[in-house]
Amino acid sequence: MNVLFLGSFAPSIVNFRGPLIKAAIAKGHAVHAAAPDMSNDLMEAFCELGAQPHQVVMGRSSFNPLSDVATFRSLKALFRAVNPDVVIPYTIKPVIWGTLAARAVGVRRIVPLISGLGYAFTTGYQPKRLLARAIATALYRLALARADFVLFQNPDDMALFRSLRLLPKQVPSAVVNGSGIDLSHFAPVPMPEDPAFLMIARLLGDKGIREFGDAARLVKARHPKVSIRLVGYLDKSPDCISQAELNAIMEAGVEFIGRLEDVRPAIAQSSVFVLPSYREGTPRSVLEAMAMGRAVITTDAPGCRETVEVGRNGYLVPPKDAAALSVAMMRFAENPGLAGRMGAESRRIAEEKYDVNLVNVEIMRHAGLEGLPPLPTPAGEQ
Repeated sequence: MNVLFLGSFAPSIVNFRGPLIKAAIAKGHAVHAAAPDMSNDLMEAFCELGAQPHQVVMGRSSFNPLSDVATFRSLKALFRAVNPDVVIPYTIKPVIWGTLAARAVGVRRIVPLISGLGYAFTTGYQPKRLLARAIATALYRLALARADFVLFQNPDDMALFRSLRLLPKQVPSAVVNGSGIDLSHFAPVPMPEDPAFLMIARLLGDKGIREFGDAARLVKARHPKVSIRLVGYLDKSPDCISQAELNAIMEAGVEFIGRLEDVRPAIAQSSVFVLPSYREGTPRSVLEAMAMGRAVITTDAPGCRETVEVGRNGYLVPPKDAAALSVAMMRFAENPGLAGRMGAESRRIAEEKYDVNLVNVEIMRHAGLEGLPPLPTPAGEQ
């Protein structure tokens, strides 16, 4: 069969869906990958995976009627040219416009993957966020009514889509364990002797970056020598923190590393991974840290809470609670052997639950790529 993966950011398809592309090719399928703004290097990367790359017209942020009409037309032209049997779009714009365009040209099977809810659906009542939420709600309802099967990365997101009627009752759905993690690429390495904390994220308010900075200030007041590092970058999102806020976080004692193409050296230099996000699909950065045998502190929030068994591989704290986050961090700072024990459990959980090969089998069965019927949706999930 002809299979087409559609995303809004080409590097994420290579990095997060590369193993899935390889798995589909191994099953004998012809695979295509489409995204905007593909460089020659990225096109070569897709070819090395065995996929045919395609450029599409698509803005990555905000809804703009003229831009979105151009996206819709570009996708219809692509689907007519490639004639895919299955389209798997992920992230909000590919899901909405990819699903609508695929149905418009008669694609046989459309399986959107909801990899997170993003800016529009995270808690907040700013006018711009409320407008984005209203537009996204209307467009999701329009698009997902035309899907054949919808995949989610956590049960909270699926329940929310059902309760808001974004996903009609007649469209089946299921939860998969994120995008999975390559356990050989993210292999365990020895921990540093002293406690060391690390956060990896885009520098967005919804990622809990402000709470991370406030918690770091509290931890440094009692443990001034403890290492607290931040990997990430400022971008054009309306939720991005300012340069002044980033400077304040560094003044609190956080070492800012910037953007990294390979995060493994940074994880290797840490003992505890911290992600105080307000909501996720399944946080990829947490899975990478777990696979490398690091303890985790994250929030008791959708997508995040699934990665931690409290007391086994880490701790959960309430979202937007810097004081609680600092208390959890100080537990590790004051109990040097704790991170090692919990980190070993993180690796075991990654092997049991998040192995990319296991996750890809689920995705391919639901997409109809395994040569078997899609798995039945468990009672209560539809």
